[in-house]
Amino acid sequence: MTFDRTNGGARSLPILMLMTGVAERTLRIGIVGFGWMGQVHARAYARLRQHYLDAPLQPILVAVADNAQDGRLDQAIRAFGFEDLHADWQDLVAREDIDAVSITGPNFIHRDVAVAAAEHGKHIWVEKPAGRHVAETAEIRDAVRAAGVQSAAGFNYRNAPAVELAKKLIADGRLGAIEQVTIRLLADYAAHPDGALTWRFDNALAGSGVLGDLVSHGVDLARYVVGEITELACDTAIFVPERPKVSGPASHFSRGRGPLGRVENEDYVSALVRFAGGARGVLESSRAAVGEQCTYLIEVHGERGALAWDFRRMGELQLCLGQDYQNASYATYYVTPGDGDLGLFQPGSGIAMGFDDLKVIEAHHFLRSIATGSPVGATIEDAVRAAELVAAMAESARERRWVQV
Repeated sequence: MTFDRTNGGARSLPILMLMTGVAERTLRIGIVGFGWMGQVHARAYARLRQHYLDAPLQPILVAVADNAQDGRLDQAIRAFGFEDLHADWQDLVAREDIDAVSITGPNFIHRDVAVAAAEHGKHIWVEKPAGRHVAETAEIRDAVRAAGVQSAAGFNYRNAPAVELAKKLIADGRLGAIEQVTIRLLADYAAHPDGALTWRFDNALAGSGVLGDLVSHGVDLARYVVGEITELACDTAIFVPERPKVSGPASHFSRGRGPLGRVENEDYVSALVRFAGGARGVLESSRAAVGEQCTYLIEVHGERGALAWDFRRMGELQLCLGQDYQNASYATYYVTPGDGDLGLFQPGSGIAMGFDDLKVIEAHHFLRSIATGSPVGATIEDAVRAAELVAAMAESARERRWVQV
């Protein structure tokens, strides 16, 4: 194997000699944390070249770090073709034969892994919220800047073709001046009173509850589609104050059978927000909403039109455009090739994309950032801004007042 010394990134990338004799730059990947999201990242890397034939780099899956003892890791090694497994993430980030690291474990490892990886000259793709609180997220950003590496943050909903179209319609003035925005992120994964008291309900491990888990997505979506949030007032609530403890691995939906323990962070958030452009907004999020599964949506009303998007119908955009001010109605628009990256996944309208596809797009942005040396897509800078907004909401709820951001 030879190395390309002309690459402008923080470290040289290896060259893979294809059967055609053409040299191709590769990107050697390590993943820290191999639960559901770690496997989503692995699939995104593996599928990337199937959709982006001209991708500037070829991802190579090298190693996984995870300390789970449930047999999952051995299966992953075989299924995904990783070369090595590490019980300690520090062994993975120190390897010289890894160029980029995906950080998909719990919130309490984000900062340590990401900072160490950047200090070892590795590019990082970190899942939201990228740390337990804004100070940790800022530490990751500072490490990325100091090392001169590239970053990606796991704000995948902005990658949906319908969301890209919504952003363009607003930027082109098709709705007129934006007046009001509604963002809702409702889920039921914490609705069951016997749901296990996992790390997500412990502030020392999670940092926050639904604020970090779902609201971080909501504020990123609002910023991306509409613009910056400058001021807010927030209320929070805990609906299930105690949960049964659990021993061993547990997921979102695990049941606990041990003694009850205290829930330390919020199940529910509601906020009034003000945007830099003058629009007003309402954001609502819950992890304990019976009857709701992935109800993630944004509605935008302007002086001359409106639009709405719901993740559960990802390929549709509800549009109210080019009509009178009164008695106007919505029509369903099905995204087409040419809207966002739909055409790289499906040949025409009405053929659905899935969650994993959004992660393939995110992986492509990450690789383009590395290849060009310039940020593409959501980065750690966006994660810091989301963390600042989440911190402002926590402050507002605690002090019962409006907070400027």
